[in-house]
Amino acid sequence: MAFHSFIRTLASPKLLRLSKKRNSFFVLRSTFRNFAADMAKKQILLINDLAGYGKVATAAMLPILSYMGHPVYNLPTALVSNTLDYGKFNIMDTTDYIKGVFPVWKELGFSFDAIATGFIASERQAQIVAAYCREQAANGTVIFVDPIMGDEGKLYNGVTEAAVQSMREMISVAHLIFPNYTEACYLTDTPYRKEGVNWQEAKELLDKLRQLGTKSALITSLMVDGQCAVVGYNHFIGEYFLLPYTEIPVHFPGTGDMFSAILIGHLLNDEPLKPSTRIAMDALYRLIEVNKDNEDKNRGIPIENWLSLL
Repeated sequence: MAFHSFIRTLASPKLLRLSKKRNSFFVLRSTFRNFAADMAKKQILLINDLAGYGKVATAAMLPILSYMGHPVYNLPTALVSNTLDYGKFNIMDTTDYIKGVFPVWKELGFSFDAIATGFIASERQAQIVAAYCREQAANGTVIFVDPIMGDEGKLYNGVTEAAVQSMREMISVAHLIFPNYTEACYLTDTPYRKEGVNWQEAKELLDKLRQLGTKSALITSLMVDGQCAVVGYNHFIGEYFLLPYTEIPVHFPGTGDMFSAILIGHLLNDEPLKPSTRIAMDALYRLIEVNKDNEDKNRGIPIENWLSLL
C-alpha cells in the first residue's frame, strides 16, 4: 500500500486536515507517533474478559490506563469467576451481549480513539468484534490486539485450538499486536522451542505474524541467542529491534495484560514504539520484583497498590 494511502487508514480526520493544510503528510512522523498523535487522554475501549477474583485482563489494564490519564471504557468478552491459574473456574461467554451492544453504540454515536482487544471467547465472537474493529479503524481508530491464548509452550486452561483461528481473525484488523512466544508459535504454526531462537529466526517469526494482517508486531517472553528478550517490527520505519531483559523466576497471571496497558498508555502519550516497549518492560520488572514473595500468586499482582512504580 502506498505511504499516503496507508496513513489515511490510521490518522484521524483532524490530523489529515492538518497534514493537507501544510501540504505534507510528513507532519505524521514515521514512528509510532503516527499511532499516538492527537490521541493523548482520548477514549480507549478495552475488549477483554473480566475476572471476578484476580488482577488479569480488564481488571489489570483499567487501573493502569486510568492512572496514566486515559478515559477507559470496557466491553467484557467473558465473565470469569477467577483467574484460570486456580485450575477451577466458571466462565460465561458474552457474545450475544456484545452483538447487542454494537448497534446501540452506533445509534448513540459512540466512538473511540483506540481499541485494545484481549481474550476472545469463540470464533463467532471474533468475527463480530473484528467486524466492529474494522469499521472503527476505517474511521481512524487504532486497533491493538493481545492474542491471549497461552504461555510456556501450551494453551491456557479452557483455551481450545479453535481460539487460534479466532485470534487470526482479530490480527487481520490490527495495527499492532503483542503475542508472547508461545502465542506467536500457535498463530503461525511454528514449532515451539524451549531453548528459543536466534535473531534471524526471530525476525522471520515477526514476518509470519505480519503476513496474518497486522502492520507492526512485538513478541514477548522470547529467548533470542540465549537471552530473554522482546523483539519487534515497526512498519512505519521498517525497523526490527531486540530489547533484552533479566527474568525474575516467578509466575503471575496478568503480567502480559499489565505490559500491554503500560505500552499502550505510552503510545497514546505520543511516544515511539521501541522506547515505549522498553518503558513497559522496565515497569513490569519493578512490579514483579516487589511482589515476588506474595503468598497467593494465582490472583495476580495487586496493581492498585503499585501504580507509582509505573
